[in-house]
Amino acid sequence: MKKILSGFFAVSLGCLSLPAFAAGDAVELPEQEWSFDGVFGTYDKASMQRGFQVYQKVCSACHSLDLIAFRNLTDLGYNEDEIKAIAAEYTVEDGPNDEGEMFERAGSASDRFPAPFPNEKAAASANGGKAPPDLSLMAKARVGGPDYLYGLLTGYEDAPADIDVGNLSYNKYFPGHLISMSPPLFGDDVEYGDGTEATVEQMATDVSHFLMWAAEPKLEARKQTGVKVMIFLIIFTLIMYAAKRKAFAKVH
Repeated sequence: MKKILSGFFAVSLGCLSLPAFAAGDAVELPEQEWSFDGVFGTYDKASMQRGFQVYQKVCSACHSLDLIAFRNLTDLGYNEDEIKAIAAEYTVEDGPNDEGEMFERAGSASDRFPAPFPNEKAAASANGGKAPPDLSLMAKARVGGPDYLYGLLTGYEDAPADIDVGNLSYNKYFPGHLISMSPPLFGDDVEYGDGTEATVEQMATDVSHFLMWAAEPKLEARKQTGVKVMIFLIIFTLIMYAAKRKAFAKVH
């Protein structure tokens, strides 16, 4: 019975448990097993915290996270004091003050993550003419989602002899294989607080997990609501079926 219900939920809630990806070039990606896969899947808070460390130490130098506020980090398992301390590490622009001027202050829990560049033109100027994309929805904006992100971060290798990469890098999982972003991970880029070894593969897994949460922070709640709705519909259907049988039994 459990297997039947699980299969029923999987079919009925398939659209709820999978992110909607934008169309793009098909690339054979390395499929990973994620804790949030499936109808009953949930986020791994330890992996998300490690992924957040990777974002802070590596990705945030070029990529913004515009849709995430510091207070949202409660989903990762951080408490109020820890979030205040994290926010205070950042400087944010505020204002205008009484003199009509903008000013800088330490970040607070209600602030969103500040962008690494003041505007898109500055970002493009510092990165060869193209601004690095915001990562808030990246796990849903690419075909393959977190598998794509993992593949992109681990897919750098030497280009075949017949391919001239110029100022680009070769990535076997990137559509077209030539990418302007240099390899961002090298191993031991961060020192994980929980003692996990920071290999390229581990960091790619963790930051992909973190970015999936950033793009779909209500995934667990959505799944739970969907399961409750399906259970209600199954029970309601059984009750109605029993009532129908009883009503027609009197007729016959």
